[in-house]
Order: sequence, then structure tokens, then C-alpha cells
Amino acid sequence: MHKSALLLGTCLLGLSLSGCAFLQDNQESQSTSSPDDATASSAEPSADIRYADFEPEELYLLLSGEIAAQRGRFDVTLVNYMKAAQQSRDLGVIERTMRIAQSLNADNAQQKLAALWLEVAPDNMQAHRISAIQAVKKNELETALGHMEKIMDLGGDADFDSLAAMAGNLPPEQQQELLDLYQQLEQRHPDNPELQYSIALLLKVTGEPQQALAKLEPLLDSKPDFQPALILKGDLLYQTNQKQQALDHLRANTRQFPDNRQMGTLYGRMLIGEGELQTAQNEFRRLVNRFPDVPGLRLSYALVALENDQIALAKEELTRLIEQGHHSDEAHYYLGRIADEENENEQAIGYYRNVEKGNYFFPALARASELMAEQGELDEALADIREIRKNNPDQDENFRLLEINLLLDRDHDERALQAANEALKSFPGNVRIRYARAMLLDSMDKPEQAEADLRTIIEEQPDNAVALNALGYILTTRTDRLDEARDYIERALAIDPENPAILDSMGWVLYLQGNTDESLSYLSRAWEAYADPEVAAHYGEALWQTGNQEQARSIWREGFEQDPDHPILTETVERLTGEPSL
Repeated sequence: MHKSALLLGTCLLGLSLSGCAFLQDNQESQSTSSPDDATASSAEPSADIRYADFEPEELYLLLSGEIAAQRGRFDVTLVNYMKAAQQSRDLGVIERTMRIAQSLNADNAQQKLAALWLEVAPDNMQAHRISAIQAVKKNELETALGHMEKIMDLGGDADFDSLAAMAGNLPPEQQQELLDLYQQLEQRHPDNPELQYSIALLLKVTGEPQQALAKLEPLLDSKPDFQPALILKGDLLYQTNQKQQALDHLRANTRQFPDNRQMGTLYGRMLIGEGELQTAQNEFRRLVNRFPDVPGLRLSYALVALENDQIALAKEELTRLIEQGHHSDEAHYYLGRIADEENENEQAIGYYRNVEKGNYFFPALARASELMAEQGELDEALADIREIRKNNPDQDENFRLLEINLLLDRDHDERALQAANEALKSFPGNVRIRYARAMLLDSMDKPEQAEADLRTIIEEQPDNAVALNALGYILTTRTDRLDEARDYIERALAIDPENPAILDSMGWVLYLQGNTDESLSYLSRAWEAYADPEVAAHYGEALWQTGNQEQARSIWREGFEQDPDHPILTETVERLTGEPSL
């Protein structure tokens, strides 16, 4: 059979990887046709199509690759195409093989193909672009920039800014290396605005926002409408605490460039950060009207409306997102919160249970379970959790913790302990479950067992400030081993020096050791940071013993306002004053 007839028959098989466009004679076309053109060519062959002069072995590899693709064996397809590309060095085959490798995220194959492509066509910008991407993945930054500079020399868009934006994911030493390379490149191309912008972006990434601003000034003087630089300037002004200047800058430029979605979104988020919620809502409304098909903007608009207590508007926008099939998990979660706050419990449960995945899944399931328990449906809520857990084994530990916490919240301590024991049999290394059991054991007056759990955690995680503090506090309140307790609390405080719970523990152990004046420093800081009834009990007692009885009473009153029946606060006041309450 004639070679071209055989190849035409292969094309007409209609196999999975969309045609045989690579069979066109690439010695003339240099593979300039688009994928759509290629598909059309294979679908409607004309009489004068010419084909490359492939060897029989190459034809066999290509045909085998297509058949493998039809059978879903794309790995085999890629292997066969790789061999055909290397043997034929045909540009069409190389380009098609590259598309297959990209669809499979096969980085090693892409690296080899890009090198081959550049051997055959040294000035091919797509090959240089792919080579640059692969060099970045291998942290060969100088090689990547070499390819990008070549693209620039060929008259293409080198995407210097894209590489600079990716630098946030690199280690600090490589960020600095990339900055140095960009600065060297700028010396060879001093008038390239994209390079100047990219250097400013890298200065921001490397923690030099003031230098980044200085770099942008001459760029914006020469190109005042360079919008990426305008956005970056606003971001840098805000980062350097020039917040009003940042807002003024972005307000002016969002009006000059109303179609710049990124700029408008940044402006809206800054307004939220500064508490200018109504202005932020107005900005997101403008963006939604201009970009009605961008779901993220509609979600932001709905959430800022919710913050502004414009509940009807928030409901309308969140419901629209669900109807359109966008951000449905987030929308259901916030609709659940709205119903929850309106005491529409059944409706809230329905919304929460429609959250199927993502960051809001566990908070939604937890709150739905709590609402069910409040309605007397604790066992039903637990059964739901266990059923979902069975269908999601990769999240087993999280579901078990959810079950334990639900039982704890309903004061089912024995059942919670049983659930925690079962969970730790399956997941003995889960710190959160072990910590929950330790706190439960302490509340059940089993401090020795709680201490054992906390020591296990600390052995695994010596810098776990929460566990160190909990162990120190248990030793403080349950034993006379105050020196040992203080050592654990000091270790926790060194790790997390502003944590009010640790400050309270430190103040209390110092007080019990007789260092009352020193204890007041810690207890006052704990009270300022977190006015909790237990902190009130400790701080008030230290004040009382130093003669500041009126101040102590004032602190205790504030504590009782939060919880009139708090057991530690009640015991403290009765013991010191002889009064049941204040």
C-alpha cells in the first residue's frame, strides 16, 4: 500500500488524541497551524495534502500510540510518541508529543522534548518558553532567564513578571538569586519596563518594599498608564503603612481604569481591611455590575453586604451563586449562618448540611451537629457523622475529633472518653485527639492520666506550647510540684510569649510560690488580652492579697458578667470574702 494512503486511513480512524495533523509536511509548514486548524485538516482531508516521509518503524510507533490512547493508556501513548519524536525529529510530531506530555504533567518528558525541539528549531519561542518553565521547576533560574531573554530577543513576550510572581514560593536564597539575575539582565536591557516592574515585584517578595516603591517611581514617570505597576504601587503603599495614600491611589486609578478587575478587587479588599465596609460594598457592586460572570466578585459582594448587616442583599447574592453553581459550599455555609443567627434552626441545618467540601465543610458539619443536639437529636447527629466518616476514610481522624467535641459540648463525658479511647487506638499519633482526651481526663478528676497524655504529646512535639502550658497548669492546680510546673510554663511562654492563657498560668504559679508582686505583672497582661472569668479569679485574688480589694472586686464583677456561675470564680470570691456573690 502507498504510504500516504496508509496514513490517511489512520487519520480517519478518529482516535482519542484528535487526528493526525502531525502528518502534514512540516518541512514547509514548520508546524504553524493551530490545534483547531489541525483538527479541521484531519477531519476534511483534501486531495493535495502532503505527508512527511516517515520510516516504517516511526509509523508503527505513531499508530500504536494512537491505539493506546483510544484504550486509555496515555502513558503508552507518550512513550511511543517520545520515541517517534526522537527518531523522526519531525517538528509536527515533537509539538504533538509535547501537548501529550503537558496534558499528563510529565515534566521529564517536557524537558527532553523542549531540548529536542530547540535542536531542530533553535528560534522556536514556544520551545524556549517550555524550557524556561521546566528550568524554574528544577530551580535552574539562570537557565530559565536565558530562555526568557531569548524570547525577548525574538520579539516575544518573555513573561518576566510571571516568573517574578512565582518567586514567593521559592526559598529566600533563591529569591535573592533571582533578583540578582534580573538586575544583571536589566543592565543588558535597561529600557525594558517589564523587567523594571519585575525587579520591583521581587524587591517586595524579598522584604524590601521601600526599595520596590523607589524602583516603580521612574517606571511610572515614563509609563504612567502601566497598570501592573500601578497595582503594585498601591499594594506597596499599604504594606509600608501608607494606608490612606494606598486607598487614594487605588481610588483614583480604579476610576481611570474601570476594566482592571485586579485593581478593583485589591481596592475593595483594602477597604474591608480598613473597616470602610460600605465603601467596600460599593466597590464590589461596581465590579459585579461590570463583571457579572465572575463568581468570586459576587461572593465578595455578598459577604461584605453581610458584614454591613444588609441581610436581604447577602441572601439574594448567595442564593444566586448557588443557582449558578458557583461557590456553592461557601454560599450554603453563609446562608446557614444567617439562618442560625435568625434562630431558624431547621433551615440552618439544611444549609450547613449542603456544604460538601472545602474549608467550610467541617465547621458546617460541626454546627449542624450542635444544632441537632440542641434539639434533642444528639444520637442522630452522631449517626450522621459516623456515616459520613465511613464514606470519607481519608478524613477519619477529623470526624472522630468532631464526635468527641460534640459529646464534650453536651457534657457526655463518659461517652466522649470512650470515643477518644477508640480514636486513639486507631490513631495513636493524633495530637489533637490526645490533647482533647487529656483535658477531658483532667475535668473528670483524673490528673495522673491527663499528665500521661500531655507528656506523650510533648515527647513527640517538644515545642508544643499548648501542651506545655496545659501540663504546667495541671501540675500547678492539682499537685504541689510547683517548680516543675513553672518550668513547663516558662518553656511554653518562651515559645508563645503573648498567649494570655500562658500568661495566666505563669502569673498563677508565681502567686502560689509566694511571688505575688511578680505574678501581678503576668496576670494583668493576661486580663488585658483576655478578660476570662478564670483569669478574673486569679488576678482578683492576687490583687486582694496585696490590699487592692476594690480593684479585685471590680475585676470579679466583670468576670461574673460573663459567667455568673463560673465555679473557679465563685469558689475564689466565697473563700476570700465570705460572700456567695458580689
